[in-house]
Amino acid sequence: MFITFEGGEGCGKSTHSKLLKEYLVNKGYKVIQTLEPGGTQIGKQLRQLLLKGRLLLSGYSELLLFAADRAEHVARVIRPALKAGKIVISDRFIDSTTAYQVGGRELPKNIVAQINRMSSGGIMPGLTFLLDISPEIGISRGTRRSKKDKFESENNKFHQRVRKAYLTIAKNEPRRVKIISTKRSVAEVQDMIRRITDEKLGNKK
Repeated sequence: MFITFEGGEGCGKSTHSKLLKEYLVNKGYKVIQTLEPGGTQIGKQLRQLLLKGRLLLSGYSELLLFAADRAEHVARVIRPALKAGKIVISDRFIDSTTAYQVGGRELPKNIVAQINRMSSGGIMPGLTFLLDISPEIGISRGTRRSKKDKFESENNKFHQRVRKAYLTIAKNEPRRVKIISTKRSVAEVQDMIRRITDEKLGNKK
């Protein structure tokens, strides 16, 4: 099974990915936790360029670099793990590209969709958690821990467009994408995530 976590800056994707992995491992599943960008050796270099690099990239250059990262990620990590019968949990996947490049950067939806299909090799998550948060709260959370990256440094209108794009994805694919408000405590959010995951996996308490 392929599970992804999505959402704006500071929504808690990394935290909840780790907690869900621990929960599933304790249940006896073989689980891989990964992320985009940066889930491979090449991806780590692309992550630095995309998030921390000083060069200002055009919208299309950014899109194609994310696609390169994903193509490697799918080929080297995701597809082999799924073939081996493991659960893959990823912090971001193609929904991020749609939300940030179509919503945030306002690139044409059809072009981004085509690039997503190519870079993912047709792989789609079976379950996606959209951790919804207002941009103002999310950015303030994220920047408490470290210096702002390129996306955290974007203005509020950019992040509002990203959030709107995410919510549109969830509205169009309600069976796959589950919206969870992060106004709740970490424990409450994680409990909801675990209950939904158990249901998807057919687990009974």
